[in-house]
Amino acid sequence: MPSRDGRATLATVAASAGVSVATVSKVLNGRSDVGPATRALVETLLRQHQYPVRRPASVRRGAATARIELLFSYPMNAYSTEVMQGVLDAATETGVSVAVSVGGRRHAEAENPRVWARDLAAAGRQAVITVVDDLTADDLQSLSRARLPLVVVDPRSVPRARVTSVGSTNFAGGLAAAQHLLSLGHRRIAYLGGPAAAAHNQARLHGYRAALEAEGAPAPETYVRTGQFHYEDGVTGAAALLDLAEPPTAVFAGSDETAAGVIEAARARQLRIPEDLSVVGFDDTQVARFSSPPLTTVRQPLREMGAVAVRTALRLAAGQKLDSHHVELATELVVRESTAPPARTAPAPRAPTP
Repeated sequence: MPSRDGRATLATVAASAGVSVATVSKVLNGRSDVGPATRALVETLLRQHQYPVRRPASVRRGAATARIELLFSYPMNAYSTEVMQGVLDAATETGVSVAVSVGGRRHAEAENPRVWARDLAAAGRQAVITVVDDLTADDLQSLSRARLPLVVVDPRSVPRARVTSVGSTNFAGGLAAAQHLLSLGHRRIAYLGGPAAAAHNQARLHGYRAALEAEGAPAPETYVRTGQFHYEDGVTGAAALLDLAEPPTAVFAGSDETAAGVIEAARARQLRIPEDLSVVGFDDTQVARFSSPPLTTVRQPLREMGAVAVRTALRLAAGQKLDSHHVELATELVVRESTAPPARTAPAPRAPTP
């Protein structure tokens, strides 16, 4: 309950954090016998209630210990940089330090899952966040045995109850992208996506198909191609689409990097964007903003997803229960200059230029 002058009491903070008043007092006094995750959560609430927090001596000297392992399954790109920035921003706000590993757990082939998880715990990690997971059942079991909570950002597989994850409304994003192109008058709209079996790719594809079918303009199978969400997939996939006898007038790409590849394939064929070909991406990374022309895209709240993953990991590390094992943040269509109504007469196919 608040005090008579309206300020929150330690009991209020303790109730909000799900800990005892004694634990809150220990954090206030800089005691070392409080778990790092619990300390970070309590300190956040204390700051919200404008309590002065005494930092432990080791932290005041700058000798922070890594508490969260941030694991990227693939090499860094514009997408993963956005997620990482969100993680780091949230970690700074909560006083948590982050160790970053790139290349997934398989970067250390000599380590078996149990040794890997044990070493993370021994190094002071309190939780693991992985981006686009490639962890196996053995990995999950080993993390559980080591009492290391796991949070997956943008999971490739269908969310499972035993794995906590943070994603976005991929179906709604695919639907919005296709509806935008349809509203401009396009009917020959192709989809150039990522791995066929990935849940987020399937959701975007289903949203795209739902919009086209609702308009009575379903796409032929030749208009749907999959890849890896990479620039090179955009170049090769768009080349195949543009070489069709009846090429699309618009392409919805499953990522901004793929969309950049589509634009390059069009340029090689002397096609103008958006006069001859409209292009929509997905993610809204720097690639979209620096593209020429600036890319119409579906904004995936990548930084927010990273921040939510940090807060969720801290709650799990503190032993708190979650309302849901999977959270989806809203996507949003961002219209820029890469989309326009289709030309009345489709341009004749041209041979690619070097």
